[in-house]
Amino acid sequence: MIHTLTVLTLDLATAIGLYWIAAGIGLFAAPERMRAMVEDLDRSPGLVYAIGLGVFAIGTAILIPHHVLYDPLSVIVTVLAAIFALEGLVLIAAPGMMIGLARPFLARARLWAIASVVLGVLMLLAGLTGRADALP
Repeated sequence: MIHTLTVLTLDLATAIGLYWIAAGIGLFAAPERMRAMVEDLDRSPGLVYAIGLGVFAIGTAILIPHHVLYDPLSVIVTVLAAIFALEGLVLIAAPGMMIGLARPFLARARLWAIASVVLGVLMLLAGLTGRADALP
């Protein structure tokens, strides 16, 4: 069982896990969707900006109440939130760089879908079966 300091860590791990599972299932079912999304981003600067703003807002919204580094799960959640916020800023400031980073993943979309589901299940289980209490 995972022990963490706050219930918020468990709730965020659960939410991130659910998102990764849903994204992985969607990508596995339709791997061509990833290529279409990258092509859409390449053609639509407004869409890139809006997505960057949303990703930055989500990462920041997680970081404001959760900047906890007491145990492995809280570190994972905090680092992921920081990555989300940074990804959003880079999408806004240098969209070509982020789109370029995404292109190599297109050839192995199903592999990334499986990885997303596996990591999502691990995060979901950590969130659902973990315990928030004083450090063990």
